[in-house]
Amino acid sequence: MIAAMMTAANLGARVTGWGFIVFTAGSICWSLVGFWSGQTNLVATNVFLTFVNLIGIWRWLGRQRAYEDGAKSASQTSRKPGTPTLFAATGLSAMPVSDIGGERLGRTVEAMVECGSARVSYIIVATGGVGGIDEELRAVPIACFECRADGLILLETKAAFERRPALDGEDWPSRAPRPASGRETGGHAAIPGMETAHAPA
Repeated sequence: MIAAMMTAANLGARVTGWGFIVFTAGSICWSLVGFWSGQTNLVATNVFLTFVNLIGIWRWLGRQRAYEDGAKSASQTSRKPGTPTLFAATGLSAMPVSDIGGERLGRTVEAMVECGSARVSYIIVATGGVGGIDEELRAVPIACFECRADGLILLETKAAFERRPALDGEDWPSRAPRPASGRETGGHAAIPGMETAHAPA
């Protein structure tokens, strides 16, 4: 049960990898039980599961952990003065989002990229709910965000953000919604340091 929660929670390569370690320990124990009790089917099943779990350990604690560590290293190094700040693109699926006053709004769940220009068009922000239940999704143009290493700052008030229409299930827009007016955003028009986020002239 613990291993299932660790892998299902998707809390990163290390947590998922350790979940597979717990799975492996369990399958080895059941293999021994089957061996001592003469249950051939139990042994065969759990030997196979042990093999599968070992692949999971290699996948998450080996390869995927190395990817995440590499991205984290690049992100931390880029925070030096005079260096453009970097963050892993995969982080756009779970970055915290705050409004212009610093109040936490929610988190990002996805970013939509224009194929022709390779630029981020808009970001989906999830608010409310627990575990995805009763949450609301809103599409926000990339030009409305300021990118920071520890999250995104929405250059709007919470009230302006909540006036944006909530998305209807899986029906996401084919193009970025229009940015809010300068009155609602405090006059900001672009995201410093993020080339893809400049507002149109």
